[in-house]
Amino acid sequence: MNTPQGSNGPILDTDYGQRLDKVMTFAGATANDPGDYDGTGNPATLFKVSGTVRMRILAVCNTTLVGSSATLEVGTTVTTAGLIAQTTAEAIDVNEIWHDAAPDASVELTSVLANNIVSSDVIQTVATANITAGKITYTCIWFPLSENGQVTV
Repeated sequence: MNTPQGSNGPILDTDYGQRLDKVMTFAGATANDPGDYDGTGNPATLFKVSGTVRMRILAVCNTTLVGSSATLEVGTTVTTAGLIAQTTAEAIDVNEIWHDAAPDASVELTSVLANNIVSSDVIQTVATANITAGKITYTCIWFPLSENGQVTV
């Protein structure tokens, strides 16, 4: 049995039992920051995955993103937009929920969160241009499928 992850403990749900949060702050004008699209900090690992897990992931914008023509996506090294589709960074505004190509208002149905089976680390990729400011909190809700299934920050 895996122990609950994250500061808020387990999610009491029959499909998912664990939760993690990861806050990403962007300062793409700083060399090798995760917002620097051609720096060594991009792509940035959000969650480390061992074994195989079932996962839902979403992002909530804490501070509006800034970055003319910059794009952002979440996935794995094999499918960089496989978990949250690529969108224009400046379309992600404070309090919006980002789970697909079009960030939404501050209320969203839980049914829109994709169910994914994941067996490699989850990454965030900044493309096209730097994201020079902003902050996002990513939430990963997961359940182990393999005996060694585990997600960590």
